[in-house]
Amino acid sequence: MLNFEFKNPTKIIFGKGEIEKIGREIPTGAKVMMLYGGGSIKTNGVYDQVIHALKAFEVVEFAGIPANPEYEVLMQALKVIKEEKITYMLAVGGGSVIDGVKFLSAAAVYQGEHPWDILTKSIRTEVGLPFGSVLTLPATGSEMNSGAVITRAETQEKLAMGGPGLFPEFSILDPEVVKSIPKRQLVNGVTDAFTHVLEQYMTYPAGAHLQDRFSESIMQTLIEVGPKVIENPADYEAAANFMWSCTMALNGLIQKGVPTDWAVHAMGHELTALFGIDHARTLAIIAPSHYRYNFEAKKEKLAQYGQRVWGIHEGTVEQIATVAIAKTEDFFHSMEIKTTLGEYTDDYEGTAEKISKRFTERGWLGLGEHKTLSPSDVEKIVAMSY
Repeated sequence: MLNFEFKNPTKIIFGKGEIEKIGREIPTGAKVMMLYGGGSIKTNGVYDQVIHALKAFEVVEFAGIPANPEYEVLMQALKVIKEEKITYMLAVGGGSVIDGVKFLSAAAVYQGEHPWDILTKSIRTEVGLPFGSVLTLPATGSEMNSGAVITRAETQEKLAMGGPGLFPEFSILDPEVVKSIPKRQLVNGVTDAFTHVLEQYMTYPAGAHLQDRFSESIMQTLIEVGPKVIENPADYEAAANFMWSCTMALNGLIQKGVPTDWAVHAMGHELTALFGIDHARTLAIIAPSHYRYNFEAKKEKLAQYGQRVWGIHEGTVEQIATVAIAKTEDFFHSMEIKTTLGEYTDDYEGTAEKISKRFTERGWLGLGEHKTLSPSDVEKIVAMSY
């Protein structure tokens, strides 16, 4: 097991009816900006619950944060934060809204001229504008981590940021919200969380037995409850286990003491930036090709995954590993997730070369758990995904 440090300061308030506790978590006298996306929270009852819970505070609302939090929209929110002298933010939404609020948390205290530099120069935020969240769409785990991904339409870029100052102070997880989520978003949530676990698990054996078991149990739970919650979002037990699995998939716990990959996300982000494909679906496009391309380096963990998660016990390490990749694709297909780029766009020629060039220009010359995946390798993996 590798050396590690672990601290997660986010307070989780989980369960039915817990939105009413917001007021207890925000400092008395705070001037609150409530940020959300479209109008879904006004039709599913969440908006009214949040407004009632904030009745003791002065509240400024900012709506319209898109599915991939867009830099220009966030800059409009930043202007309001400064003009209104906001002292606390509340993200009400899924990962996109929470990620957008994390950017604003960093940008509100940033002393530079261009907040986009936070992303392009990988500036870590040690202390940001404080915020909490009310999760309405389980998927990304952003409600209990300090990372975010922001899109800029002007340059067709999607970049990551983070820092210890960007953990939500608290996050409220009420599984009741799941029953109003459309099927497409539920499917995306299951796929996103499952792939988050794979990014932290599918590397090489590191002797971290408990972390491996944590990861495998999250994937097994998603395989079990994912179809149930997609079929019946009002199934509270399935919704609760789905929601908590998404949070546990990326709150930092399962990555401690083990090598991690994240090359699938790096490539997937480019497909979202270039084609607007849902984030989770880009991961399903890239992951199978990534594992086949890096088969020799990953075959031991692939085989362990095949045995423990999919129950494949016959065959050599190579045979079990090969079937495990196919089982992963089958799982995505069972949820009507397509796994090739050509199924999403006809305009894919040259995509692999374009992404490889971008990685070279950014200096991303060694991705993956061994830091040996070059832009040339990326080009081949993306091309395999056509």
